[in-house]
Amino acid sequence: MLTDTSLPVIKATLPVVGEHIEEIAKRFYKHMFDARPDLLDGLFNRGNQADGRQQQALAGSIAAFAGLLVDNVDQVPDHLLSRVAHKHVSLGLSPDQYQIVHDHLMWAIVDVLGDAVTPDVAAAWDEVYWLMANLLINKERGLYNAVHLTPDTIWRTWRVAEKVQETDDVVRFVVERMDEREVKPSLPGQYVTIKMAMHDGVHQPRQYSLTKADDGRHRQFAVKRVHGLETPDGEMSTLLHNEVQVGDEVVLSAPFGDVVLEYTDRPLVLASAGIGITPMAGMLSHLVKSGSQRQVLLLHADDSEASFPLRGQVREDLAALADGTLTTWFLNPPESPAGPGPASGSGFSGFMDVSAVELPDDAEYYLCGPLPFLKSVRSALVAGGVPAKDIQYEVFGPDLWLADFQ
Repeated sequence: MLTDTSLPVIKATLPVVGEHIEEIAKRFYKHMFDARPDLLDGLFNRGNQADGRQQQALAGSIAAFAGLLVDNVDQVPDHLLSRVAHKHVSLGLSPDQYQIVHDHLMWAIVDVLGDAVTPDVAAAWDEVYWLMANLLINKERGLYNAVHLTPDTIWRTWRVAEKVQETDDVVRFVVERMDEREVKPSLPGQYVTIKMAMHDGVHQPRQYSLTKADDGRHRQFAVKRVHGLETPDGEMSTLLHNEVQVGDEVVLSAPFGDVVLEYTDRPLVLASAGIGITPMAGMLSHLVKSGSQRQVLLLHADDSEASFPLRGQVREDLAALADGTLTTWFLNPPESPAGPGPASGSGFSGFMDVSAVELPDDAEYYLCGPLPFLKSVRSALVAGGVPAKDIQYEVFGPDLWLADFQ
């Protein structure tokens, strides 16, 4: 918790910092990368820098953390840091890099706010930063220790065994291990980071969900091509789609991620949109492998049947379960009837509407997709009486601090 000295200072200055957080973030990143361009080689994804999302995510997380400390003076919200810690460990972040971020972030706060940053104000925000950083460092140390790895040894080279065009924009890769070292097992819902050299020699990282349960020798993930609108096309997805072929080698991290399926007997509802199907496919695969007898409902929204990635795999896995069903929502169904209602047996037209489905009592819910989808579906579930504690979610992208979700 914050000290009695810092608490009133943070309360007084939090609105000002929040108001200027976008400018603070811009100057922070520019200053840091000008001084340390090496951080863009393998750690920070420059695609996220181009569209500004990562800039808001990191600096905004400090302000969000400060707000949580102010609102809950007797608690440290360390449970909210779990998702960030898993992402950091999947990138091989080391404790010493927190000092680098601190120095450039504090410089940016002073540069933007000027004389308003008195010694007392600087000391209070310094305390906020190190409270958050030390919690993350401790969590990340535990995650490394749990798999007996270090920031340098989380990486492993795999060979591409299969490359399958799932849809026009999605490719599925199956990779195989190249030596007899133990493969760290994944949990249902986890992801790996792939790190590859771009054409200019700079290594870029990107996380992809594992879409199938481990067999000890292979890993599987799917990649959606990222088409830039006001920003460049996704570097990693373009490279993987256009150039990486069967027989090529790729470097992957050990699996991480805190949105993991719990093995219980309760009914299970999985709701996804677009490429958000990938962790759900992984969960279904694990359920089949374990011989689960749970009731499982998969709800999926997409543009059309043809754009639904991994549809063959998930339908096969649902059929293999004791009680598995699929309901879809397509914006462009093959034959959409006039008015509301199913477009076909188990499919609807338009956006996902969970009220159109009979949901089981006492179910556990896992959601994955873009942020507007998550907000809409989660709000509808809560309004329908589903306890918030029974809903877990995964958002793709650097939107790691969803304050309105907590």
